[in-house]
Amino acid sequence: MIGNLDITTLQQIWWIICSVVGSLFLFLTFVQGGQTLLWQVAKEEKEKSLVINSLGRKWELTFTTLVLFGGALFAAFPKFYATSFGGAYWVWMLILFTFIVQAVSYEYRKKPNNFLGEKVYETFLYINGSVGVLLIGAAIGTFFTGSNFTLNEYNNVTWTSSLRGVEAAFSFFNLSMGLFLVFNARSLGAMYLVNNIDFAGVPELEVRTRKACLTSFLCSLPFLLYVLVALLIIDGYGTDANGVVAMVANKYLANLMAMPLVLGMLVVGLLLVIIGVTRTAFGTGTSGIWFGGLGTVLVGLAILFTAGFNGTPFYPSKVDLQSSLTIYNASSSHYTLTAMTYVALMIPGVLAYVAYVWRQMDSRKIDMADISDKKAY
Repeated sequence: MIGNLDITTLQQIWWIICSVVGSLFLFLTFVQGGQTLLWQVAKEEKEKSLVINSLGRKWELTFTTLVLFGGALFAAFPKFYATSFGGAYWVWMLILFTFIVQAVSYEYRKKPNNFLGEKVYETFLYINGSVGVLLIGAAIGTFFTGSNFTLNEYNNVTWTSSLRGVEAAFSFFNLSMGLFLVFNARSLGAMYLVNNIDFAGVPELEVRTRKACLTSFLCSLPFLLYVLVALLIIDGYGTDANGVVAMVANKYLANLMAMPLVLGMLVVGLLLVIIGVTRTAFGTGTSGIWFGGLGTVLVGLAILFTAGFNGTPFYPSKVDLQSSLTIYNASSSHYTLTAMTYVALMIPGVLAYVAYVWRQMDSRKIDMADISDKKAY
C-alpha cells in the first residue's frame, strides 16, 4: 500500500515523476523548434500558414506541460521551488514572458486589423523558440554547475548575484546545454512538420524541412559533445551519509557508472534521436518524430536522474555547499507525498486521454483546406 511507503521511497518516486514530466516537456519543445524554422523553411505565405497552423494544434500542450512540471516541483519539492523561483526570479520571469508572447501570437496573429502586424507576432514565436528554450536549458545546466544562493536556518534564501538567475546563461556549460536543447528542438520541429503536413502542392517545403532537420542536428552536435565530455570529467557535488555536501572528483561519471540503467537510457536515447534524424533527412518516411521524441525523453530522464540520484544535490549552491538541495532535504512531508501519490494514480488515465486526443487531431494531415478555415492561426 502507498500509505506504508517510507518517506525516502516517496521522495525518489516523486523525483522520477517530476523527471518524466520534465522530459516530456523537452519532447514537446518541437513546437518551439518548429517556430524557429518558420523563416528558414517557409518561403511563401501559404507555406508559412501551413507551418504555423500545424504547430498551432500543439502549442498548448507544451505550455501546459511546463506548468505541470512547475506545479509538481512546487508540491513535491517546495524548498527547491521557493529557492529557485524566489531567488532566480529574473530568469524565470523571462522564460514565462516568452511563453506569454507565444500564446498572444497564436491568438492574435491572424486577427483583422491587429496593430502590430503578422511579422511582429512571428518574431515573438521565434523568441519563444530560441530565447525561451535557451534559458530553460541554462536553468537545467545549473543542476550540475550550481547556483548563487544561500539558505539560513529558517530557509530564507539570499541570492548573491544581482542578475537573479540570468547569470546562469554566462556559464559555457549552461549555455551549451541551452544551445543543444534549442537545436534539438529545431530537429524535432522539422520531424514533426514532416509527419503532420500534407505537402501536396508544396513539395519544396518538404525538401527544405527535411534538410533543416539535418542542419539543426549537425549544429547541435558540438554543444552535445561538450556537455557529455564535461559531465564525464568535471568535479560534482556529492553528499555523504550525514548529509554533508562536498565536491567530488568525476561525480557525474561515477553516477552513470553506479546506475547502468541511466547510462543505458542516455546511450539509447541518443541513438534514437540519430535514427529520427536520418529517417527524416535521408528518407521519405514520416515516423522520425517518434524515434526522436522517445530519444529526447530518454536523454532528459538520464540527465535528471544523474542530477538527483546517487547522493547528488540536484540544486547545488556554489557559494555555500551546505545550502545545496537534495531530493531528501527539499521535499514535502510524508503525509503530503503520500496524498500526492494517490492522486498520481490517475496519471496513466490522463496520458491515455492525451494520446487519444492527439490521435484524433492527427487523424489526417494538415493541408491547404485547413489554413483557409476561419479558425486558422
